[in-house]
Amino acid sequence: MHQFYFEKLEVWQNAKNLSVIIYQLTSNYPEKERFGLTSQMNRSSVSIAANIAEGSTRKSNKDKSRFINIAYGSTIELLNFLIISVELKLISEEVYAELRNKIEHIANQLNALEKRFSA
Repeated sequence: MHQFYFEKLEVWQNAKNLSVIIYQLTSNYPEKERFGLTSQMNRSSVSIAANIAEGSTRKSNKDKSRFINIAYGSTIELLNFLIISVELKLISEEVYAELRNKIEHIANQLNALEKRFSA
């Protein structure tokens, strides 16, 4: 089976794995959050990996960089929702810390990738 370029990127693999974790996590959120935090967190987590994948298909470094920047924005957006989730006691401090570490790692990877495209 053919493997696309984005599938080989460690940052995409990490973002995709994070998205799966977020979907599993939010499946335990209260029903009243279905159209609130649950939906927003799922969308922002999927957006990270999706923008990395889409950006990898672009021909120019400028276009690639634009999609990496969008992925970075979605990463920070997801962090925002996690901060709210821990303050609302929807997740524990331990879960928050573990996910924050994953998000910070992905953010650093995205920054490094974006620098490569802007050089």
